[in-house]
Amino acid sequence: MVIWPHVLSMPIYMALLLGIIVFFRKHYKLSAYFWLASLLTIPFWLMGNVDGWFRWAKILSVIIPTIIVGFSRIAVYEDKKGPIWNFLKSNKFLWFFYAILFLNIAEATIKDLTLGNYFNAACGFLLCVTIPFAPKFWKITTESYGDLVAYTTGSWNFIYTSWNACFVYAESPMYFASSVCILLAAELYPVIKKRPELYITARIYTLAAHLLLRACFDIFPLVMDSSSWFNPEVLKFWGMINFILIVPYVFWHMWQLHNDQAKYSFKRLKSA
Repeated sequence: MVIWPHVLSMPIYMALLLGIIVFFRKHYKLSAYFWLASLLTIPFWLMGNVDGWFRWAKILSVIIPTIIVGFSRIAVYEDKKGPIWNFLKSNKFLWFFYAILFLNIAEATIKDLTLGNYFNAACGFLLCVTIPFAPKFWKITTESYGDLVAYTTGSWNFIYTSWNACFVYAESPMYFASSVCILLAAELYPVIKKRPELYITARIYTLAAHLLLRACFDIFPLVMDSSSWFNPEVLKFWGMINFILIVPYVFWHMWQLHNDQAKYSFKRLKSA
């Protein structure tokens, strides 16, 4: 197992991704237009870096919603008027972001099933079940930078990170190291800010940046190839651990909803 090149490349990439989160979170208007312009790079995608239905579904199901997130942030933060702007800033439209997150997890869960990674697939299914509902637990703020906020918990964020890392370990061992970077950057940012509800925003921008870079200039096999790290026994037990972790979380999640405590516990508010 060769790891020494990654000792340098992974921290550098993680620092870059953390900078990307900060930049696109702060510059909400530039973010919207940048990701819209990113579609002009599709000719690069066609040169062979994006192949197979899963890769095309993955990148389109990330880039297009990222564009929409940007324009929704503009609509809310600047209180834009007009039929399209009003639609983008309506509470009902928050279900779109919920659905995209659900779809993103479901895509990987289906792929996990085809790979025989059954315990991790079960974890993915339960992650879908425990996504906080829109619009009650989602919003775009009118302060700060017009943040897209999703009131996931720190525990849900951690399990999602571990589940997704396990999925990539099974599906693309070569890209496991680089994927760990984007997952850890998204995990660390809300921890640094002490705001777990920023996890989805961090995840959106790190994943979109990573997929765009891979689609245009796939340098990761050269600088961060982790194929030799794969071990089927690690994969099996990792999936089991993820499933074991999420089962009690599902019960806690449902208990919070049943007792009407979710409005406090998901948002980290004191009970009335």
